[in-house]
Amino acid sequence: MTYGGSDRLDGEHFLLYGWGITNAAVATALVDRGRTVVVADDRPGPTTAAAVVAAGASLIVSPGSDEIAMAVAEADAVIPAPGLPESHRVFAAAEGASVPVLSEFDLAAAFDDRPLLSITGTNGKTTVTTLVTLMLERSGLRAEAVGNTDVPLVSAIADPDTDVFVVESSSFRLARTHRFRPKVATWLNFAEDHLDVHSDVTAYEAAKARQWRDLDAASTAVASADDETVVRHIGEGSGRFVTFGLDPSTAHPGLDHFTYRDGSLRTPDGTVIVEADEMFRSLPHDVSNALAASATALAGGASLSGVRAALREFQGLSHRVELVASANGVDWFDDSKATAPHAVIAAVEGFESVVLIAGGRNKGLDLGALARLRPRLRGVVGIGESGAEVLAVFDGLPAMLATSMREAVAAAAEMAGDGDAVVLSPGCASFDWYDNYGQRGDDFAAEVRGHLEVGS
Repeated sequence: MTYGGSDRLDGEHFLLYGWGITNAAVATALVDRGRTVVVADDRPGPTTAAAVVAAGASLIVSPGSDEIAMAVAEADAVIPAPGLPESHRVFAAAEGASVPVLSEFDLAAAFDDRPLLSITGTNGKTTVTTLVTLMLERSGLRAEAVGNTDVPLVSAIADPDTDVFVVESSSFRLARTHRFRPKVATWLNFAEDHLDVHSDVTAYEAAKARQWRDLDAASTAVASADDETVVRHIGEGSGRFVTFGLDPSTAHPGLDHFTYRDGSLRTPDGTVIVEADEMFRSLPHDVSNALAASATALAGGASLSGVRAALREFQGLSHRVELVASANGVDWFDDSKATAPHAVIAAVEGFESVVLIAGGRNKGLDLGALARLRPRLRGVVGIGESGAEVLAVFDGLPAMLATSMREAVAAAAEMAGDGDAVVLSPGCASFDWYDNYGQRGDDFAAEVRGHLEVGS
């Protein structure tokens, strides 16, 4: 094995389009290996120029179509920032000039050959990635969670002591990767999302399915048996397939199936992994995530004892159905990470009676999908740019359109009764009122605590 020291990447000149955490890491990796790097950015921030120069690259600011075409023609490959829309001019320019478009995954594969465990899906990626990493660590392996996190894979490979990388694989990265062959490739679920980046839902689905295309007999594909879209792709590539699901009856013929039965999470041969009540929480999506993580980690080299230890230890992640407070018979939950309807549905269907706070900047998605939650809702509070759109879905229910998080919390408190859960699960991005979903969740938590102190 080579630990970060190999170099099998063709080409000397690279155009990076867009500047952020990932392309900063890409620039550093390329420059450190003697490549020439040019960065183009349509709207560079106040510190972008200095950061690009510090990385050893040069910057093109807000290029026009001719400048883009020239920069592409001079490059051996183009590497777009994750999240750059597929409609961007640089993709047409690259296609026209027959210049390949790569992702950080391509670079990492050229520079390092340690095993990867890849997790993709519309929801649950970060939780499952974190769980799998913990399972491997509790099994005695040195593992690192990378990819669609604060640590890009292409920078993580600089650490020679890591045994295995657990990769949160976004559709943005997968769609632009030429060759991707992880040891384990897990697909959690699928629902409409990111239509502000992908050309349509078909392109988004193809990006997710792409992680199984290059698998070989030494690879394992882990698939949700509960998701119709994922099931449709079972058998693609040449990897060994296993499934997971909440219902034993969803097992795919001939495939090993991790499932939930009689209050226990079980391996395909029926061995109990853990009892559900041993986990910090056992809502349906918690159990599904735990099954997916168990299947992934065991296929990736974890021990059953390590998997058990991690599931008993794990306490969840911030802003993902996180309990903020309980008072007067009402529980308050921060699920600010839910930025698509599918994530809201997964959260709310774990409760019997909910006051939902939802809205924000819509990513081009159909919020009408939330209508299936109506039987569980006591009331709805709309927030942000799409607040009125959310309320329209639930016409006839107690509702209010709030102009601030403080107003939203106060309205939810008025609607909630004994035994209810108030859940901030926006179903939309945060960029209308906030810089990120974490800031939105923190504001919600602060307003809840402030409201409860005033009301006590």
